[in-house]
Amino acid sequence: MCSSLDDKVIDSRTADDGSAIRRRRECLACGSRFTTFERLEELPLVVVKRSGERVGFERSKVVSGVLAAAKGRPVSLDQLEALAGEVEEGLRLEGGGDVASERIGLAVLDRLRVLDEVTYVRFASVYKGFDEADDFARELTLLRKSTEPKRSYRDPDA
Repeated sequence: MCSSLDDKVIDSRTADDGSAIRRRRECLACGSRFTTFERLEELPLVVVKRSGERVGFERSKVVSGVLAAAKGRPVSLDQLEALAGEVEEGLRLEGGGDVASERIGLAVLDRLRVLDEVTYVRFASVYKGFDEADDFARELTLLRKSTEPKRSYRDPDA
């Protein structure tokens, strides 16, 4: 190759399961051909804790936090890992960058509500710092309101 900066793209294809684009190029000065790869650069997720400390997001921490709440429940490790992946993906889609730890906890709770209600309440009790039985009762009331199907109107003459 002659180190000229003028080239043209001959062929483009996806590579690495769609995470990159492979481009065949030709130097316009000397005619030699070469390959380049373009990859999406993801911004790192940074968790801003309540103390103000900033740490990198770790999916494994989400899994281990939920694992304790799921002990003895019919929830598999694969389901918890998928939940953590969904949380991470959701945070990235919202813009990534700096993420408050509270936002992560709420995202976990939203997904646990659908996955397993008992695990949800256990996680909520630690995350929200329940101090007394009334806290559990209040959370169960909120859980029932958000998960009960709406009752449709029935015509008594029908």
